[in-house]
Amino acid sequence: MRRRTVLKGIGATTGAAAVGGVAAPGAAASPAVRAGGDRLPQALTFDQDIYTVRTDTLTDANGESVQVTYRFYAPITYVTRPVDATHQSLVISVPVAIDGKKVDASRAPIVFANWVGGYFPVSVAAATGVGEGVMEMPGGQVLVNNGNDTNLPKLALAAGYVVVEPGARGRTLVDDGGVHYGTAPAVIVDLKAAVRYLRANKGRVPGDTDRIISTGTSAGGAMSALLGASGGSHLYDTHLTELGAADAGDGVFATAAWCPIADLEHADMAYEWCWGTTKLARTGALVDQTLSKELSALFADYQASLRIDGLHGYGRLTARNYDDYLLKTYLWPAATTYLAGLSATARATYLAANPTIRWDGKQASFTWDEYLAHMGGRNKGVPSFDAFDASTGENNLFGNGTVSARHFTQYGLDHDTTGLGTKHLDKDIPGTLDLMNPMHFIQQRNAGRSRYWWIRLGTSDPHTSLTISSNIAASLGQLGDSVNTAMYWDAGHATNRDPAAFLSWIAGITGYHAPGGSRG
Repeated sequence: MRRRTVLKGIGATTGAAAVGGVAAPGAAASPAVRAGGDRLPQALTFDQDIYTVRTDTLTDANGESVQVTYRFYAPITYVTRPVDATHQSLVISVPVAIDGKKVDASRAPIVFANWVGGYFPVSVAAATGVGEGVMEMPGGQVLVNNGNDTNLPKLALAAGYVVVEPGARGRTLVDDGGVHYGTAPAVIVDLKAAVRYLRANKGRVPGDTDRIISTGTSAGGAMSALLGASGGSHLYDTHLTELGAADAGDGVFATAAWCPIADLEHADMAYEWCWGTTKLARTGALVDQTLSKELSALFADYQASLRIDGLHGYGRLTARNYDDYLLKTYLWPAATTYLAGLSATARATYLAANPTIRWDGKQASFTWDEYLAHMGGRNKGVPSFDAFDASTGENNLFGNGTVSARHFTQYGLDHDTTGLGTKHLDKDIPGTLDLMNPMHFIQQRNAGRSRYWWIRLGTSDPHTSLTISSNIAASLGQLGDSVNTAMYWDAGHATNRDPAAFLSWIAGITGYHAPGGSRG
């Protein structure tokens, strides 16, 4: 039996003694009549009258302190048959006043902020206010942040948006029988179920459920991109039905992804194409160059198979020209923005310390090799994701049943050092990879995908190849979607340098400006 946990409500309300709304795992669902005549199980019917009123002083995207009064809806289980309600629940924060000015958020966009990182479990079970979700790491360690250097839920609430923070299962969850119940595709199934809960409660949940903006960083960035790319796909239906998810759409209006760790079945080859000749930052040594070159050659074949044209009319992207594309589309502009923002004295000091970065007074430039030398080295071995000894977090992500980790690429399996003695990947792996990869749905031109995209990455982030996020962006641009994509110069993993611009972007694509809200 898998572990099943009943999550209890938290806090006081404006009209009741305790917060409810959490269904007992496996409870029978009695039907309730919704507005418009649709029928929704009582366990999935949002009660808009049960909440806690909070007033917090938050820092907005411009770095200014604002006082925000908001309704906080304590953890609500978003499926009728949860495997683990501690993780399969969400919280909602709705602004009612900002610096004393009333805010009517009934039609505000909903910022759907996931806290996923490292594909670990995420919980909002202990949250008593906005921005208190946790990513659970081994040993009980938690990260009280959404993975980057800003607390995006708090910033979004200060801007006058409704904020939803979903919990989700993750790869390290194991029940008493040794069964791993949070491995792929659990995390994306849970996030989809949470979106379905919101959309099924249109007219009940505060905010505009047709204007959901998904956000996430690192593995959460990959899941945000996947949520945006796979909207409406029937490939998840069986999983969602098993959980008792609402019978509603799971597409989102817009998607924001910071440094997405995505396209995992091709991530090893992409990593070697990008970072193969750089030394390990922790040791100063090169990885096995034979293996690196083999994987890099596989990337050339994969990239050619995608048939993607670069943004801004660049033309077909190949392994031969991708370095030029990255320089001109992302790296030079990022360095230019950074240097232009410095004072003359600070810029001169920076250029003196980094002589390979050239500045003509208007634009920065450098070669690809100079960029690699400047970047400072890789942080992963070879292979980076599907390790020969199946020791990575991604190997764990594709565990199944009582098997904690599995190979998910043929290259990793062919070089296996664990003694598996098999030549073939497990039969479920290809389908599971599809369910976890936004590129699968983008390449399929999924009609239910988001049409608005915000994608960001630091130029000093060797957690995955630069081509991962840029392939996503270029593929979407080729489909005609609106893609706002850029890199942050000299920024590492999980960086968010332009939160004010992001919030303004939401206002621009939705046409919504909250009275009294910070507009960025």
